[in-house]
Amino acid sequence: MTDPYRISLMDEKGVRRALARMAREIVEQNEGTSDLVLMGIHRRGDDLAALLQGEIERAESHRVPLGSLDITLYRDDLAAIGPRPIVGESSLPPGGIDDRVVVLVDDVLFTGRTVRAALNELMDWGRPARILLCVLADRGGRELPVQPDVVGKKVGNLEPRQHLEVLVPALDGRLGVDVVTNAPEAA
Repeated sequence: MTDPYRISLMDEKGVRRALARMAREIVEQNEGTSDLVLMGIHRRGDDLAALLQGEIERAESHRVPLGSLDITLYRDDLAAIGPRPIVGESSLPPGGIDDRVVVLVDDVLFTGRTVRAALNELMDWGRPARILLCVLADRGGRELPVQPDVVGKKVGNLEPRQHLEVLVPALDGRLGVDVVTNAPEAA
């Protein structure tokens, strides 16, 4: 049965093609893989960072170190989450982030607030030489002056009751990007 409120924007093949291109762009912008680390923003950014790591390793025969960020305690809407937020684990890549090029990986870029929180957390851990922002989908609508360096797909003109949902096999059973429309509220 199809869901009238969900439209596939990218299927698995489309996401894999985008990730392969994004991996090449990351390596090109860094002029190779030296001093490069990937940091996925928890939850789906972690999975995307691991997929990018695999793409870079296939293309460059070099395994780029991988870490992850849980930005829960760095959010600017922490009070709205409730008195007991669920905090996941953040982990630095082997060798840390000091003087390295950190590629911050997230699923969807919208307002820029998640990226701001991730940057704050990264700065608490060290001083990277450079930070690149890599997102699978950019839907526009920024509230903060944040722009991605590497984008899988730019999406525009979504209605206020629509959002992008990135699906990863470990959490959702498949790889893809969907546009989800919230059902209209009953009058």
